[in-house]
Amino acid sequence: MILGDVSKTAIATLRCRAIESAKQRPLLRDPMAEYCANQLSELMSGEERRLLFARKLSPVLVNYIVLRARKYDAIANEFIINNPSGLVLNLGCGFDTRYWRIDRRDCEYVELDLPEVVALKREVFAERLDYQMIGTSVLDPAWMDTVNPDGKRRCLLLAEGLFMYLPKERVISLFRTISERFRDSRMALEVATEQYTKGIWKKVTVVKMRSQLGYDAGSSYQFGVRNARDLASFGPGLRVIEEWSYVDDPDVRPKILKYAGISRTQWTVVLGINEQS
Repeated sequence: MILGDVSKTAIATLRCRAIESAKQRPLLRDPMAEYCANQLSELMSGEERRLLFARKLSPVLVNYIVLRARKYDAIANEFIINNPSGLVLNLGCGFDTRYWRIDRRDCEYVELDLPEVVALKREVFAERLDYQMIGTSVLDPAWMDTVNPDGKRRCLLLAEGLFMYLPKERVISLFRTISERFRDSRMALEVATEQYTKGIWKKVTVVKMRSQLGYDAGSSYQFGVRNARDLASFGPGLRVIEEWSYVDDPDVRPKILKYAGISRTQWTVVLGINEQS
């Protein structure tokens, strides 16, 4: 099984949700994450299993990933309630199991990731998958023709832990295209501060991620912003609706993180896309 370092982070986030779900009183119940983690572990060679599944993950990392997942679930559920028959599009989905956690009865749900990730996920879930998956790069705008060919569908685009790994100029170009192709829609995305993409702070990110995960994904951080207003400037019709950081969540652990001044180092922004007033 060959996965790049960035794709491997999807296994780490999966494990975080599975670890939390197995607790007696979890912050996020996710039995499909537990199932997926077990299946993936069995598919891997001994060396891969030791790298991706044997390493102990820090409680702080588990808490962060779980609270982030819970927030994106809430964003998805709110969108579905307000937009029956809308489209929820999970970009860079990795081994996400959100489909089984949200109230999906009144929406169409589509996932998109690199072909090797999609193929592996299909192998793991097999007949349990009853939604569309697209194996392509998010930077190839052809996926927009597949999911929203006339641009008239109300869509929620979710990008949880994706854009910081992509080249800045290509992300800006993608945002411009999204703003031209989607109407009355929203996008929830995680962003990193621009500091994490260069100089000493990028080196700190590399060391931190290598220490936590055992492999290097931090050096892949390429896209960051100074503030949420940067995102709104990337295309016409983009508007900042909400900003959220996991350290502001009442269930953040340890609670001292609330006062550590890190709420705008890596956080979530919800954007309106050509929303009707």
